[in-house]
Parts: sequence; C-alpha cells; structure tokens
Amino acid sequence: MSKKSVTRVDPLTLALPPGGVDSHAHLDGEEFDQDREAVLERARAVGLSQVGNIFQGPETFAARRGLFDAHPEVFFVLGVHPCEGQNCTPACLAAMRAAFAAEPRLRAVGEIGLDFHWQDCPREIQFQAFADQLDLARACALPVVIHCRDAEEEALALLEARGFAGYPLLWHCFGKGPDLARRLVRNGWHISVPGPVTYKANEALRQAVPLIPADRLLLETDAPYLSPHPWRGQRNEPAFTVFTAQALAAARGEDPALLWQRCGQNARRFFGLEALA
Repeated sequence: MSKKSVTRVDPLTLALPPGGVDSHAHLDGEEFDQDREAVLERARAVGLSQVGNIFQGPETFAARRGLFDAHPEVFFVLGVHPCEGQNCTPACLAAMRAAFAAEPRLRAVGEIGLDFHWQDCPREIQFQAFADQLDLARACALPVVIHCRDAEEEALALLEARGFAGYPLLWHCFGKGPDLARRLVRNGWHISVPGPVTYKANEALRQAVPLIPADRLLLETDAPYLSPHPWRGQRNEPAFTVFTAQALAAARGEDPALLWQRCGQNARRFFGLEALA
C-alpha cells in the first residue's frame, strides 16, 4: 500500500504582513550554501522582517558571519551547544566575550543548555558549559536562548537555583505539553514554537500553546531542521514560519496576521532589535 502523497504548498501563497521574525535559524550552515540569497528573499516575501541566525561557537562566528554582511535583517546569537560542551574552554569564553563587545548584531547568548538525548558530550561537562555561559550572559547583560532536550528537570533546576527566574530567557524549540509551559511561564520566560506544532500527533503541544502569554510567544524554524507540515522531511527555511503561524493561530483562536505581527514585536523586544535600526 503506497503512502499518501503530500501537496507541497508554496509558502508565498500564505504570505503575511511585514513584521514577522524567525527567532532561530542556522542559515550559516552548508545546507544553504547553494541558495542562501534565494532563501532570504523568500523570507522577505512571506513577511519576515528579521531572522535570527544562531552561531555555534566563536570560531564558526568568525568564519561565517560575513555571509550576512549584505543582510542587516539578520541578527546574531552566539553560544556553545550542549552537545559540544567540551569546546567551552576559558579561551572560548574569552573569545565569545570579545565578540559580544565588538559586534552589535550579537543579541543573545545561545543556544545553550543541556541535551541528554545525544551522547556527544558527558553530562558533567554539559553542566559546566551551561553554567559558565549563564555567567557570561549575566556579565554581558544579554538575554539567554535555551536548548533543552530530554533534560527538562535538570535544566530547570539549574536555572532556578542560579536565580534565573525573571531573567530575559527564551526557551527555544518548545515541544512539550501544558505542564512544562506553565512552569516556564511562572518563571517569567519567553517561549518559541517551531514547525512540529503542525504535526497531527502533537496535540499536547497545541494544548500548551494557549497557555503562553501573548507577549511572550515567539516563532522559529530551527532551519534547516524541523520543517512544518506540509514540508516535513524536507529542508526547513525561514519562509516556512507561515505554516507554524497558521497552526499557532488556530490553537489560540486568533487571527494569523495579528499573531504573526505580535510574535514579531515580542522578538524585537526580547532581542532589543530596535537598537539595530
């Protein structure tokens, strides 16, 4: 029995008003080396005014930041991913501190946190890298973007013990249900939702979406990963945020265009993007 074919809807047919923000993408990756300019053009065409590019480590930032010299709409986030925690050395932290001091387009420390799904880095090293980068964020007075996979209780315990309740913190790639959403909200944090909210099986995630305060909800792709339906299994890109916005609006009973622009405003406020204008 053959699989049912999926109609690949052109995101430009669902274009929304200007003002949207994809808060988390990895457009510096080699997956975009052949068509990065076209990808950014499609992002503008669907109504995205800004895209956040996440650089994983200061060496990558130094080597790839120039890809966006002609694209002031792309802002930057820099951090050491937990799966690469062994790279978060004193020299690495010093290089990151220098980069934050020198580059105004760097707007947050991230993505940092804990990842117990993969076994690329020992847990004790992940904890140390996480703590060190939280200290760096505080020292530089910068927001934090969190990566957490299969380690929610451990990450929450560390953040709460270190007094990060109420700190400007964005829980990237939220994919759980109402209980975790309530705890993040109690801590005063922002939450960004990716493409899997469109998957039929993710009912718990859709139930959590209305619990996120309107002024703390952001959109993201995590491109090239986590493509929404109907592009699941294909390379993700910022233009596909329109599908995520439609799903979030349906879950919240809101107008997609209003949600889109409000999520964009939330991102601009969280990352201080007005300072780049």
